[in-house]
Amino acid sequence: MRMRRKPWARPELAVCPYYIQNPSEYRGKWNEIFGNGKPLYMELGCGKGGFVAQAALKYPDINFIAADIKSEMLAFARRTIEQFFSVAGREVKNIRLVSLNIEQISASFSEDDRIDRIYINFCNPWPRAKHKKRRLTHVRQLEQYKAFLKYGGEIHFKTDDDELFEESVQYFYDTGFKIIYITRDLHSSDYKFNIITEHEKVFSAEGKKIKFLIAQKV
Repeated sequence: MRMRRKPWARPELAVCPYYIQNPSEYRGKWNEIFGNGKPLYMELGCGKGGFVAQAALKYPDINFIAADIKSEMLAFARRTIEQFFSVAGREVKNIRLVSLNIEQISASFSEDDRIDRIYINFCNPWPRAKHKKRRLTHVRQLEQYKAFLKYGGEIHFKTDDDELFEESVQYFYDTGFKIIYITRDLHSSDYKFNIITEHEKVFSAEGKKIKFLIAQKV
């Protein structure tokens, strides 16, 4: 279901000091915008920002790029981030919200950007055959990510969708990634570093098992 346009969204983003509207202007320069040389993680499809807000607070020595195509989502993410950081008594320094069409991510990121980790959390499964190329884990997308993901860098992928997960496993193999961790029931696994997202809470409450893998560029 499409999110309705929120007239307040773009004005709020316009005054947000960590919002980037035109990411192509920073192509090849993403490691410079934080000005501290710390590792750079990226969330593709950040939604309402629950994950990146928690992750950035938990790991203050990591810089985070949170990308989404919808201004409304990014505006909600800004509010979520502000709320989390206000409660923690911290200033938002290690996040950049980015307006980005992920299908065209190569226009905004290059091999000079050296991303250490990519998160893909509960992306659209696009179940119909003619739409599968739009998946954020599809081969054509993974090939784009490989251009700017460091060697040894990781993609962390979570979903509740069985078909998307199993087909994504093959996508990772097809593009030369090494799967170094995989579970089809994350909440019953031995993985200790999970940050629960908004969708994850909903799907878990419905009794759905959360699938998770870590793929490494080798």
